[in-house]
Amino acid sequence: MNSAGTETDSDSATDAVIVGSGINGLVAAAELAEAGWSVTLVERHREIGGFISSGERTLPGYVHDTYSSWHPLFVSGPAHARLGGRLREHGLEYRNTDEWVTASVAGDGRITLAHRDPGITAGGFAHPADRDTYLAELRRLEADMPVIGGLLGGDLRSPDAVRRLASLLGSGGLEHWARALAASGRGHARSAYRGTEADHLWAPWLLHAGLAPDQAPGGFMMPLLAATLHGAGLPVVAGGAGRFTAAFRSLLHSLGVRILTGTEVERIRVESGRATGVVAGGRTIRARRAVLASVTPGALYGRLLPRSAVAPGPREEAARFRHGRAAMQIHVALSAPVPWRDERLAAVPLIHLSDGSGSTGIACAEAEAGLLPRRPTVAVGRQDILDPGRVPEGAAALWLQLQELPARPLGDAAGELDTTGGWTPELARGYAGRVLDRIARHAPGLRELVRAMDVITPDQLTARNPNAVGGDPYGGATDLDQSWLWRPLPGAGRHATPVRGLWHIGASTHPGPGLGGGSGHIVATALTGGA
Repeated sequence: MNSAGTETDSDSATDAVIVGSGINGLVAAAELAEAGWSVTLVERHREIGGFISSGERTLPGYVHDTYSSWHPLFVSGPAHARLGGRLREHGLEYRNTDEWVTASVAGDGRITLAHRDPGITAGGFAHPADRDTYLAELRRLEADMPVIGGLLGGDLRSPDAVRRLASLLGSGGLEHWARALAASGRGHARSAYRGTEADHLWAPWLLHAGLAPDQAPGGFMMPLLAATLHGAGLPVVAGGAGRFTAAFRSLLHSLGVRILTGTEVERIRVESGRATGVVAGGRTIRARRAVLASVTPGALYGRLLPRSAVAPGPREEAARFRHGRAAMQIHVALSAPVPWRDERLAAVPLIHLSDGSGSTGIACAEAEAGLLPRRPTVAVGRQDILDPGRVPEGAAALWLQLQELPARPLGDAAGELDTTGGWTPELARGYAGRVLDRIARHAPGLRELVRAMDVITPDQLTARNPNAVGGDPYGGATDLDQSWLWRPLPGAGRHATPVRGLWHIGASTHPGPGLGGGSGHIVATALTGGA
């Protein structure tokens, strides 16, 4: 069934009800169903997938990934290890590169490139000592990855997590990684490297983890992001991200999962201290064994649960949960590929326009102050480099992401744009023009190639996904004090909530945002014993 019907309570009984069909809801539904559970997946939109979608948003023949696009976290994670083969059977294919994977372009034209091969990447560093440091850092991470991966993919407040941490004591790894977690990306790069290449290359990538260069745990995330791209590349779904959700829908259908789209969950039913189902679309869907909610803490404790179901502590902490900077997506249809001044960039699928921690840190500070950044960090994506069939022959498309924006703009750091009306269409077009001009400084003639453009504002991100409060696509700020042991809440840093049978998943929970399906996998494994 694909929409709300008129079933009775007895007809609606299922082992598990999952609220929300983002990647964590999809992964949990598939893994529970594979283990023999009956599952009902409830989604407020007409289509499943959350921020995973694609379509011809500009012109016919141009397929754009509407929101998220790159899947290195998924293909390198435990959810893909378990479900990847089945998803391929249902049509999922990836396109990737074994060569140049990302680059950063500074305002003065300076370029730093990353190759899939770490040695080739390090070879571009000016100082020989920095080359050795970079490769040694990646080797240390690889050696400790069984422990780190287990912590990212498990319950941090469990005996297993304690055993994993204890295994690092003899090698000094525990102190090393604890210090990295407490450091910012800028601080890490300054202390570890003599030159600027590592900072220039990887500081802008911290934005994709919801971090600014001066926030912890950037010192840990910077090498982790580098290792992920070296190891997994930048895979995109062949034919567009919509094929990913189509493959999941087909898999879930084959496993007997009932998908209810266009159905809003109004509240979670709690009886005698246990979650027993949800009220959605005006009717009750009972859960015999578990309810999984892929929502923000504010939605879970402030709207979905009865006030009497939990103590005041979790509700008060949920009300204090912080959301991060807003984001914007810009899609551009081009009549020809980007005319970069430096021809090396023509083969790079994802480029950042940034000086490194310097310009990105300033842009983040401006956004935090409520201002539109004067020189935003621009993520310039070219999925058609990897998947040429997404655009007409000889043409190109841009996937532009801006991650340093205020939810409610109070002014413009450049003093050029009128923000008094909020995210109006005029403001969106004006800011998109600033972004295109920033790219054109490194690609003369770009403006003449633009055939059509589509802008998605922070307000529109929230309208698409209520978990993106204030246009924050990462489900909440990811500073150290709101991550790891303290995500989603300081007093409830686990997926099991104070309500028996109710589990919290999604970007607002450990291991945080990203297209990995981590929390969905963690909870499904806990419920099934890894079956």
